[in-house]
Amino acid sequence: MLPSLFIAHGAPSLAIENHAYTDFLKGLEAELPKPKAIVLFSAHWESREQQVSGAESYETIYDFSGFQPELYQVEYPASGAPDLAKEIQSLFQEHSIPTKIDTDRGLDHGAWVVLHLMYPTADIPVIALSVNRYLSNEEQYRIGMAISSLREQDILIIGSGGTVHNLRRLDWGASGVNEWAAEFDGWLDEKLRAWDVESLFQYEQLAPYAREAVPTTEHFIPLLLVMGSGDTGKKATLLHRSYQFGSLSLSCWRFD
Repeated sequence: MLPSLFIAHGAPSLAIENHAYTDFLKGLEAELPKPKAIVLFSAHWESREQQVSGAESYETIYDFSGFQPELYQVEYPASGAPDLAKEIQSLFQEHSIPTKIDTDRGLDHGAWVVLHLMYPTADIPVIALSVNRYLSNEEQYRIGMAISSLREQDILIIGSGGTVHNLRRLDWGASGVNEWAAEFDGWLDEKLRAWDVESLFQYEQLAPYAREAVPTTEHFIPLLLVMGSGDTGKKATLLHRSYQFGSLSLSCWRFD
């Protein structure tokens, strides 16, 4: 059974950077069996109703501005998997999760930046999934649980977001990590390793510096979604963590 992965996608420019985190992501392909398909929750696809991409192929969406010109030349020509999209819709419906299939949307940078580094040949079918910030944390977890059986079909489930993601608190000249960001991630480490979902569902009230680390929830939600998809094994492993600009957390968690 394949694991589920939470992967921080950082800034869009991650796709063309070279450092320890990009090296780590480029090496992940060799550490995992080749999946038959990838199902990816992106923080940059928000919807009040669960959306599932049913496209046969994707355009690359450049949903950002002001970055290096070469970044806008990066393309990720992944194919979709409409039949798998229908299967996912059925799984959600079995768990009373209202779902729609979207056949038009391309891949946003929350999806293609990560996939470009992990699977640069774009030869694995991709299904993108939306996130809904208006649900409770427990409901997010249950969405992940609803599709956990996909892992038994050699399908890789990825959540793309960020644990500490506050663009207003970035320190462009920082060489290390700000204490408040490290303290939040440290609390998160403890609760994830213990699979303490009761605390995690209340992280906004319990975690130190939660408001600073998670000013809006869309980047944190993918962590809860993919954790839910690992509920049968309840094992969380931190594969990588580093920081940019003092607080932008570049982390990868594995759930088995």
